[in-house]
Amino acid sequence: MELLVMEALINYLLQFGNLNPTQIDLIKSRVVFKEIKKDEYFQEAGRIPREIIFLLNGIMRICYYNNKGEEITKYFMEENHFLADINSYNQEIPSTEYIQAVTDCSYFILSKNAMRELSMTIIEWDNIISKITAKGLADKVNKISPMMSEDAKERYLSFLEKFPNLANRIPLSYLASYLGITQSSLSRIRRSIR
Repeated sequence: MELLVMEALINYLLQFGNLNPTQIDLIKSRVVFKEIKKDEYFQEAGRIPREIIFLLNGIMRICYYNNKGEEITKYFMEENHFLADINSYNQEIPSTEYIQAVTDCSYFILSKNAMRELSMTIIEWDNIISKITAKGLADKVNKISPMMSEDAKERYLSFLEKFPNLANRIPLSYLASYLGITQSSLSRIRRSIR
C-alpha cells in the first residue's frame, strides 16, 4: 500500500523534472506519511506553517473568517496535489487561513528541513518545486471562489463542471460557503436543476 502511494508522489514530481533513482530514494526517505480524520484541522490561522503536504486521499478545504466572524471557504484541494500556505511558509509569518479535512485524509509531509536538504542535495529540486508552485498558483486562481462574477445558479453549475468529483464528497454547508450563498439557497438551486 505505502509503496503505491509513494509512487503517486514520485510520478507527480517526475511531471516537472528528471530525478535519478538515488534522488528518488532520498525523497522517499524524507517524506512522512500521516492521516487526519474528517473535520480535523491540518493548519490553523495564527501559526507559522513549517510543512508542505502532498494529499494522497481525501479532500481538504482552505478557509478563513471574515471581519463579521463568518467562516468563508476559499477553495478545496483533492488528491494528488501539493498543499501549503506558500506565502506564510516562505516568509515564515503566521497564516491567516485554516486547512481542514473535509473527509478522512492521508498525506505525505515534507518538513522545512527536509525541503532544505533536498534543495541542497538534488540539483533539479528547486526547479521542480518552482514549476509545481507556478502550476499550483495558476490552479488556485481557477479554484478560488468565483463570488461576484456570476449569479448563484451559474456559480453552482460552473462548480459542477470544473469539479465533477467534488460535489458529492463535500458537505453542503462548505459548498454554500464557497459559492457565497446560504445553504437553503443552494438546496433550492439543486432542486431546480434536477
